Amino acid sequence: MSSLDPSGLQTSRGMASINGARKKAAARNRAVERRNFITVCRFSVKTLIDRSCFETIDDTSPEFINFVSILEQILSHRLKGQVSWFGYESPRSFWDYVRVACSKVPHSCIHSIESMENVRSSRAKGRAWIRVALMEKRLSEYMSAALRDFKTTRRFYDDGAIMLGEEAGLLADTLIGLNAIDFSFCLKGEGLDGSYPAVIDYTPYLKFTQTSDSISSDEEEMRTLGSSGSEASTPEANMAASLRTDLSSWYSKCKRVEQKYRVVLEQKGYLEELVRLREAQLSESVSQNKALLQRFTEADLSHKLEKEQLEFIILELQDQLKSFPSLDQLSTDMSLSQLSLDPGHTQTRSLDSKAGLPHWHREGKEDTPSLRGLCGSLTSVASYKSLASLKSSEYLASPTTDMTSPGLTPS
Repeated sequence: MSSLDPSGLQTSRGMASINGARKKAAARNRAVERRNFITVCRFSVKTLIDRSCFETIDDTSPEFINFVSILEQILSHRLKGQVSWFGYESPRSFWDYVRVACSKVPHSCIHSIESMENVRSSRAKGRAWIRVALMEKRLSEYMSAALRDFKTTRRFYDDGAIMLGEEAGLLADTLIGLNAIDFSFCLKGEGLDGSYPAVIDYTPYLKFTQTSDSISSDEEEMRTLGSSGSEASTPEANMAASLRTDLSSWYSKCKRVEQKYRVVLEQKGYLEELVRLREAQLSESVSQNKALLQRFTEADLSHKLEKEQLEFIILELQDQLKSFPSLDQLSTDMSLSQLSLDPGHTQTRSLDSKAGLPHWHREGKEDTPSLRGLCGSLTSVASYKSLASLKSSEYLASPTTDMTSPGLTPS
């Protein structure tokens, strides 16, 4: 066996270490890029909230233009391209992802944006969606719904994208503060159809803010410098130095108060939006509770009415059962009435007596129905009804009519 080349092993180890360093550097760069985008987005949201306290936000506001640029860059960060039939990958817009991921949001504006005639390109539709969502105060809701559809998000974005990281949840929470602003946009302008990508202006967020400790140290240094040169200075110079010191101190105090005011104002807007959401949820719960109470009251009332009707029917049936005579008495009365009202039977008996034949003998037929069959047929309600019909005055008016009862059958 040939011995291994030490130089080859060293070269492979060096390549492995270089690849590992490259991977670490790439992961670090992606993490820093994601953190920078989220931080700048938070700054832009704060500046939008501060500006909305003094003027109306529209398409021409620099703060809004910068915020839209940042949001477009975040949604387009490491977005996969669309592969054609020939294997080529063409770039796509974030609207393709939003259209699929937010399609299940109730009462969404996706279909209305797709049907716009003056907005044709995919980039323009994405920009129109951002403006409509801001006017509806639902941008955070759309982002949260898109992030919940992780399968679709994974299908549209590569590894290391902001939409696949933990920073996406912070982005959705940051956008809630924009619900406190009343936006007003015009969706017919030519700015939506621009094919150029949005550029972020970082200069408003790179301003140096001096801390209170640094300001106090500067003031002490100025006082020490003024005291050291007080012997050689004139009274006018001392007065000018003291005035400059006072102005700088007042200026620093004013800046601190302004900064605190902006923080409090931002918290106030967030709390007002939170209270508005809670009030909407409370009013919805109260309306649902009222509807349930009304349904319960109506059901209780209908049950009481049905119970009263059933009780009345039971009492009426009990009274009817008490008024019915006994079956034995009914069978006796029926037999007597049948014998007295049957003229054919009386005539047959007289003919048989004249011919010297017994009254029970006839050719091929029985003379009268048996009492046992009669009593047996009276056990049903239909027999009782037929008996009542036989006792009516309608049948008693014509004794010559042949009267038969459905309940009487020859035995």
